[in-house]
Order: sequence, then structure tokens, then C-alpha cells
Amino acid sequence: MTGPEPPALYECVITHVRSAPIRNRFGYGSYLWLVDLDRLPENRWLAAFHARDHMGDPGLSIRRNVDAFLAAHGVTARRITMLTNARVLGHVFNPLTVYWCHTGEGVAVVAEVHNTYGGRHRYLLRPGEHEVAKEFHVSPFHPVDGRYRLSLPEPGERLALTVTLHREGQPPFVASVRGRRRPATGPWLYRMAAKHPLAPLVGSARIRRQGIGLYLRGLKTFPPGGPR
Repeated sequence: MTGPEPPALYECVITHVRSAPIRNRFGYGSYLWLVDLDRLPENRWLAAFHARDHMGDPGLSIRRNVDAFLAAHGVTARRITMLTNARVLGHVFNPLTVYWCHTGEGVAVVAEVHNTYGGRHRYLLRPGEHEVAKEFHVSPFHPVDGRYRLSLPEPGERLALTVTLHREGQPPFVASVRGRRRPATGPWLYRMAAKHPLAPLVGSARIRRQGIGLYLRGLKTFPPGGPR
């Protein structure tokens, strides 16, 4: 068994495409971290990784919390890598964190989704699975129905993730992340932080701004806890 993988940065573009009832497309640049949960980087100001920023017991490590989630579904992982936003200068927002869980039978994937209301939910994809039923309120413009088609290959030199929401009688909604691997060295981290300052906070603000624009254009909303 090899040791923990060194961390990496991915400079990326995140894109959302909505086809109906209002056509809308927006994208923005950012950067993400790929880390081994047994070897988390330590940079207090520009890259902090805390269990409280993810699902589970904030008093435990991220690794132990993911292991507990997997165990509840009968899965045991030897190694787990995580793609996520780090906390930057005290700020973090993670619309999607992906965990690749290496088991003796292949790679299981855990997709952890956060919404702007503070809610969190995890989806488990066992080896070979690519679809899950939507169970969690993410956007005020989508009810909690439909199915996600998830293309979440573990990244190498390139990062290419796609999440497609299919709802009966509706064109799909597509979110994608495309990026290129960069070394997680001091110079590259400072370069990314300068090019994309406060990336998690800016990403959250852009999502909210788009939401305001869609609301003003008359797109129907579905509040959390409302009718599905």
C-alpha cells in the first residue's frame, strides 16, 4: 500500500447552464484543492481544512467522518482523496465536495452538496454507479425531484466533472467544472490566491447574484420545505 498522495491545486472554470423556462448560462474562474484525507495541508490563512466545514461530527477528523458515512452503507475505504474549497482567510463555501474512496472493489464516490441556506447532504455512488435520485434542496429554482447523472472521474492532469439534473418534461440543468492541475507549492498557492482572491466567498456571491437576476426575470421559486 502506497503512502498518502501529495496535495494538488486545480485552476478551474465552473459553469452552470439552464435551458428552460429561462435560458441562462454563467461561469467563473476559481481554484480547488485535491487532498488525501490522511495528509491534509496546513496553511492557517490560505488553506485550512476543518471538519466543521463538512458533514459529520466537527470534533472528529474529516477522514473519520467520511469513514463513518461509508460504514453506515457497508463500504470500507483504504484511501480517500477529497476535491474541495479550502477555508481562505476565515471564509469557505463548498457547493460540491467530492470524495474518491478507494476500496478493494474499485472506487466509490461521495458527493457532498451544500446549499446557500446552510444545508448539507451526501450522495453515495458505489463503483460503477452514475445516477442518484435528487433528495436535497439546492437551488430555490428547482424542486426536490428528478435524478442526477454524475460524471465524477478522479482527476489527473485534467479535472472534468459534470452534474446533470434530469426532471420529467424539462430540459436538463448542467453544472460542470473543468480545470488543470497545478503543484500545491507556495508560489502556486500565492499565485492562485492573488488571481482568485477569497475564491469561496466570491463564488458564493456570484451564485447569489445570479439567483437575484433569475428571480427578477420571473423564474418560479421553490422555497426550502415547501411543496415539491
